[in-house]
Amino acid sequence: MKAVVMTAIGGTEVLELMDLPEPVAGSGEVLVEIAASGVNFMDIGVRQGMAWHEMPLPRALGVEGAGRVVALGDGVTGLAIRQRVAWVYAPGSYAERITIPTASLVPVPDDIDDRTAASLMMQGLTASHFATDFYPVQPGDVALVHAAAGGLGQLLTQIIKLRGGTVIGRVSSAAKVDAARAAGADHVIIDAEGAFAPEVLRLTSGEGVHVVYDGSGPATFEGSLASLRRSGTFCWFGPVLGGPGRIDIMSLPRSIKLGYAVFSDHIHTPELLAARTTRLFEWVREGKLQVRPATGFALSEAAKAHQAMESRATTGKLLLFP
Repeated sequence: MKAVVMTAIGGTEVLELMDLPEPVAGSGEVLVEIAASGVNFMDIGVRQGMAWHEMPLPRALGVEGAGRVVALGDGVTGLAIRQRVAWVYAPGSYAERITIPTASLVPVPDDIDDRTAASLMMQGLTASHFATDFYPVQPGDVALVHAAAGGLGQLLTQIIKLRGGTVIGRVSSAAKVDAARAAGADHVIIDAEGAFAPEVLRLTSGEGVHVVYDGSGPATFEGSLASLRRSGTFCWFGPVLGGPGRIDIMSLPRSIKLGYAVFSDHIHTPELLAARTTRLFEWVREGKLQVRPATGFALSEAAKAHQAMESRATTGKLLLFP
């Protein structure tokens, strides 16, 4: 079986397509033939040594994907051979096949294709958490969404709009404006230097936004603080780009609320995973949530996909195809 592994901690040069032993489904697991694997910033963090320290090298990468069940382990019920499934966290998903516990899988409806399902899992569940749980957007709320043209940013923008909010999207270049606007952003700020706050305040008549969703790293932290209104909420995420450093809580301005959002808190039981993904699939089916066509790479091009993501030059989701 072919799989992409990291042979050491480092840059994209440590990624290698290798032959690994065929996986066998154990008790409570199924063997899945992978149709598409999602590429995420989390994978870059693992490659750079930020996580999975307990796992030996060479270490198979990837956590997200969609595919078809090809074998059932002992005691498995509720799933069938040839059934289409998707998952958001199964280490080793950059591969042709993978074994996954049944509790980590969700059935994929017939009218949702594999590309859409694989594109929707991590980024869709993350966006859902941010806008419906971490900060439940209310009609009339104004949100600042960083990286609004990215896969997560586009889905987050749409969910905010579904809930009656207004979106100010920040993008790093003029080439990304159309993607942010197509997702529903009411205003788009082009900024690559972290100097966006004055325009946010102008657009909100000096009040600032109710919530800012910032996964762009330390360079935007101060600007995001300055963009919030009194008692606004700061949703911080994206550990790969680093944190803002030590924070003196007594220095936080305007009674804001600052938190670090982790999507797994949104789906911490199999029941919640099923309910949240069902809602996402329903939004897609009803035309309320548009999943833009992903940029695809062959499994052997995983390093190229990582380079594209790290360059911040892409829009939308990146997928690997075995």
